[in-house]
Amino acid sequence: MLTFKLQPKDNYKALISLGVPIVIGQIGNIILGFADTLMVGHHSMTELAAASFVNNVFMLFVILSMGFSYGLTPLVGSRYGRGEYDEIGPLMRRGLQANMLMAVILLAVLFILYSCIGYMGQPEELLPLMRPYLLVNILSVPFIIGLNTFKQFFDAIGHTKIPMCILLLGNVLNILGNYVLIYGAWGFPEWGLFGAGLSTAISRVVMACLAAGIFFFLRRYKTFSMAFLHGKASKGLFRHINAMSWPLAVQMGMETAAFSLSAVLIGWVGTTALAAHQIMISVSQTCYMVYYGMAAAVAVRVSYFHGQRDLKAVASTAAAGFHIILAIAFIVCIPIFLLRHHIGGWFTDDAQVSLLVAQTIVPLLIYQFGDGLQCTYANALRGISYIKPMMLVAFISYFIVSLPLSWLFGIHLGYGLVGVWSAFPVCLTCAGVLYYACFRRRLTAEGLKL
Repeated sequence: MLTFKLQPKDNYKALISLGVPIVIGQIGNIILGFADTLMVGHHSMTELAAASFVNNVFMLFVILSMGFSYGLTPLVGSRYGRGEYDEIGPLMRRGLQANMLMAVILLAVLFILYSCIGYMGQPEELLPLMRPYLLVNILSVPFIIGLNTFKQFFDAIGHTKIPMCILLLGNVLNILGNYVLIYGAWGFPEWGLFGAGLSTAISRVVMACLAAGIFFFLRRYKTFSMAFLHGKASKGLFRHINAMSWPLAVQMGMETAAFSLSAVLIGWVGTTALAAHQIMISVSQTCYMVYYGMAAAVAVRVSYFHGQRDLKAVASTAAAGFHIILAIAFIVCIPIFLLRHHIGGWFTDDAQVSLLVAQTIVPLLIYQFGDGLQCTYANALRGISYIKPMMLVAFISYFIVSLPLSWLFGIHLGYGLVGVWSAFPVCLTCAGVLYYACFRRRLTAEGLKL
């Protein structure tokens, strides 16, 4: 399965057809992050540093919610593969209920975080900028989760162009809102970083409402929406969804923690390192979101074949997905390497920040193989609903390996931002190898001869 031997052409074609709209939608998310970072960075380097801390910490909660919603993909995909369409509506109703409960939990934790932000050792001059920016992001959490829930439905049944269009429209709205609210165009107040947060929150509200509106009011989905409203759901379905979703949320949360919690360590280094870290996160997400778009297609195709008990197709799909992601990694890394001395200047005029970015590009390029490997096989495991071991793998890779190494290289040995990022190639490759081993063991247990 972890092989460079070519798979049947149909596997590549199907994955590319399904995955490209997801990738385009993910690129839309990247553009959103880039637009915020670019526009805030050119407004003020201090605001860029404040955005770095808030975005990295808040992203942990966004990924937790995203991971939780991913529990729906194999459940919807396997039923769709078996033609059990009447069961999908009640499943979505229980799924939305479970995700809204998740929203309540995250809101409670985020408001506690908001009240404690002054005790996290961050530069004192950044706190007045961090607080309102964090607050407006917190208020958008239910809409992020609502959008994620409906997106999993569209992706799982293969209609990936719907969320792609919604995400692209939301990004256009966000960029326009940034221009108006950051810089005070067209008579609006110049709100700087807070304006960027407000614009992003508004775009999230619009995208969530669009996704729900399409599900409930487009005739194409009437079978699913009517079953959502009137279909009977078993008592154990809510519990089953939670049993699938929480391990995925924890797994993805721990993965993101390796990056998000590193912002706390980098805050100890200083404002310049925080600003450079925010730029690096934007560059890193370019790779990660593209990979994860194609890996999400792997999860959908794997769940479809697993529902039909076609284990050979499951294994072949995962291998083909890994090949595609490796090819994408190679293509993406070339311009990043060639432009490493210029990337920092796109975001800020500060020469020290740009130099730090150029230096930190090296560990970023090194970890792309490990990132592609863990991305592929984490989603393959999600597709076959074998998710509990993923929590242990994530804990080992991102807490036992990554965070201690980040502290050792970055703080104890004094290598700063570059030292913190040097831990990521180790932890991501560790995760990829362990996810692959779990996938192989599970398919063997289900009867596939390897």
